[in-house]
Amino acid sequence: MNQSTEQALRAGGLDPERVRQVIVDALAEDLGPSSLDVTSVATIPDAQTDTADLVARAPGVVAGLAVAAAVFELVGEVTGMGRTVAVSLVAHDGQRVARGDVLATVTGPTRLLLTAERTALNLLCRMSGVATHTRAWADALAGTKATVLDTRKTTPGLRALEKYAVRAGGGTNKRMGLHDVAMVKDNHKLAAGGVAAAYRRVREVFPDVPVQVEVDTVAEAVEAVEAGADFLLLDNMTPETLREVVARVGDRAELEATGGLTLQVAAEYGATGVDFLSIGALTHSSPILDIALDLREE
Repeated sequence: MNQSTEQALRAGGLDPERVRQVIVDALAEDLGPSSLDVTSVATIPDAQTDTADLVARAPGVVAGLAVAAAVFELVGEVTGMGRTVAVSLVAHDGQRVARGDVLATVTGPTRLLLTAERTALNLLCRMSGVATHTRAWADALAGTKATVLDTRKTTPGLRALEKYAVRAGGGTNKRMGLHDVAMVKDNHKLAAGGVAAAYRRVREVFPDVPVQVEVDTVAEAVEAVEAGADFLLLDNMTPETLREVVARVGDRAELEATGGLTLQVAAEYGATGVDFLSIGALTHSSPILDIALDLREE
């Protein structure tokens, strides 16, 4: 992986070594025990080189260009061919692109270009799809104080990449996992004997960890804030109820609306005065952005 690609990944909050492992595993899944693209080996001379463009087939927001670049830069190492592919990025993450826009250009051994093609596109299309969906929510919330949040409903092994794509699309990450934020949900409240009891237990055991509390009613919201909670998840509440919580809680806690939200009602919910809307669909249901690799004709 080139140093410039590593720097781009770090600048986006991604760990280059973790990205490398994702790519190596993905290539291994595609290449099997022989580490060969049998079609390309059989049909393309070893010495042949070409240039290809990564081209948007649909309008959207691009994310993951440095990840795709890393695939092309690592494929020679993974296959044992020991040859390199040069990558030139044309677009940048977070950019709105139109159908037909060239996002990047790759030059190198043709076998390597085609061997890396699907893995690079799988990651780039997936991340760009998440970014495109997120941007739609960010646009829908424009003019309100609310920001769109992601959740832990991510593809196993791809959480860091998908959450990066949310950021590229104009959204915000809530928590990376079970380790960095305590989230007291309904089952925790039931097991602990109530909102206040659950909150106090987390504070006693992990005094420095941020705590978020899920509430279902206005009364629970008030109880949680009076117990010390400063971040509430307002689960499956109507806009009318959300406005009541905002009025009762005021600035004592950050407020997140969650549960059953759609783009069609985003602006209505954002206008209630809550700080965030959390949307699991950003990462569990976003369609890909269609992107292709086109070899240039001589």
